[in-house]
Amino acid sequence: MSTSPLERSLEQRLGLRERKKLKTRRSIQEHALRLFQEQGYDATTVEQIAEAAEVSPSTFFRYFPTKEDTVLTDEYDELIVDAIRALPPELPPVEALRNVMRAMVDEMVATDRQRMLGRTRLMLSVPALRSRQWDQTKVSQHAILEVLAERLGRPTSDFELQAFVAAVIAVWETAILGWVEADGKTDIVELLDRGVDFLIAGCPL
Repeated sequence: MSTSPLERSLEQRLGLRERKKLKTRRSIQEHALRLFQEQGYDATTVEQIAEAAEVSPSTFFRYFPTKEDTVLTDEYDELIVDAIRALPPELPPVEALRNVMRAMVDEMVATDRQRMLGRTRLMLSVPALRSRQWDQTKVSQHAILEVLAERLGRPTSDFELQAFVAAVIAVWETAILGWVEADGKTDIVELLDRGVDFLIAGCPL
């Protein structure tokens, strides 16, 4: 499994024990996604995933509370937060998020294109995953809200800040959905730029 520079930077900050755990989690997830593609999500059992990954079912559940989590879990939130913190403080929030989103999707498409397509298709096609994805999005939104509040010296309860983050998350999701619907043949970075430019312009229709 290939990893992006951002993911490798996450690995480098971890101790040996944590890196081993991360490697095991990624291995279980890769086997789960492969089996879902080969035989369908509903037809794939936790026991089959554990056997393919050469771990016990009890080990599977130490890493993933449910089968759904093998699709929904990733390290992107932590990577996004770290990337925002590393940007120059004078960079406006909208450009900060644009830069981070561009870097993330560039690397995700370059190193993780098929897994990204497969995961998103599963989330769209499996009802249980669609409902959980909403919760996952709220977690990501809150993580970005917290780091921007810290960056700007504003409280997370700030309505305008909340609305801004929600709008940018909506652009992110719309761009990814458009990319997946085109079977990954469109330029996802161009879609992101269009969406952010649309927000900056005041959403003229």
